[in-house]
Amino acid sequence: MKIGILRESKKPRDERAPLSPEQCKNLVKKYSELKIVVQPSDIRCFNDEKYLNEGISVKEDLSDCDVLMGVKEVNIDELIPDKTYIFFSHTIKNQEHNKNLLKTILKKSIRLIDYEVLTDVNGLRVVGFGRFAGLVGAYNGLRAYALRLGRTGPKPVYLCSDLYEMKNEIRDFEVPNINIAVTGGGRVTHGAMELLDAAEVRKVSVEDFLNKSCYNIPVYVQLEPEHYVKRKGGLPFDLQHFFDNPDQYESNLDRFFSNTDMLISAAYWDPRAPLLFTLEQVKNRDFSIRVIADITCDINGSIPTTKRASRIEKPFYDYNRITGELVEPFSNEENITVMAVDNLPCELPKDASVDFGQMLSDKVIPALLGDDPGEMIKKATITSNGNLTEDFRYLEDWVNE
Repeated sequence: MKIGILRESKKPRDERAPLSPEQCKNLVKKYSELKIVVQPSDIRCFNDEKYLNEGISVKEDLSDCDVLMGVKEVNIDELIPDKTYIFFSHTIKNQEHNKNLLKTILKKSIRLIDYEVLTDVNGLRVVGFGRFAGLVGAYNGLRAYALRLGRTGPKPVYLCSDLYEMKNEIRDFEVPNINIAVTGGGRVTHGAMELLDAAEVRKVSVEDFLNKSCYNIPVYVQLEPEHYVKRKGGLPFDLQHFFDNPDQYESNLDRFFSNTDMLISAAYWDPRAPLLFTLEQVKNRDFSIRVIADITCDINGSIPTTKRASRIEKPFYDYNRITGELVEPFSNEENITVMAVDNLPCELPKDASVDFGQMLSDKVIPALLGDDPGEMIKKATITSNGNLTEDFRYLEDWVNE
């Protein structure tokens, strides 16, 4: 098998890579039947010379490769017919902006494997940038709160050379005495909690968070689905039932409104699931949340104040709780400051790439080469031979509109 590492071409620029130079070298050494070539790039966090120094070929034309591997969506006009591509396609939720991408993939008879649906035998995702999204998102949230208070926050993550420097920045920063709620239980949530722990924010139980309205130190609580949603009709909460039937649940977050200063939204959201709160609720006097770090960044999704994505260089905007207008950040203490950067791991491209590449090396590459007893690759294949595969036929009406 010959794998080609694609140059990232999506705007805004993305400096990440699916595999680092050292990881490429190790894989080729481990698997004698594997070859890897890299498309040249002047923005990738690992320059071409580093791949060459590890004995990995760098060339523009990847048409002789069996598998083409990138990170984000590939430009439509660069797709090569009849190839296997692996990248985050952002199509499985009927994302309108990528409908033409999926149409072209079908037209060109491309086999598309999507990282987002690569799962193990237990249905758990095996690769992702979630940890780094959580780390950077939580950091940005703390920075936003400091700037709201007129304090000098830690420097922006993208100005840090790596994760080590970022953690040193947050360790040297005195977090204000605030109450923080973090939703979820996956990689993103654990990345956010890793950052809060580094910042010496104390984790407390749900009961303590609800019953103690004032602490002398900054604290955070982790909210699993059972804490922020409830089953309609007063029926008992069941996690698997919630995953399967999210429309049969309603938000239960209102009991946290008056005790929470900052919300870090880190839980996966199914469009059938309830919103965490409504725009009417944010007008209420007891809605004390003033900073929302929306790592999920589902526009008009679970966090209805997330009206648009923000950029790494301008990560914050304010939502006027009364008028619903989006205004300049930190312009009024009654506003809600929103952090909704949709490519957070790009702020630490090297560390995020190495972390992601290790998951690929351990789980995905062996499966691609045939060691795949659980049929992980097959289950993550969205298109094949010009058709949607069985598990993704639900996209058919949408893509043919």
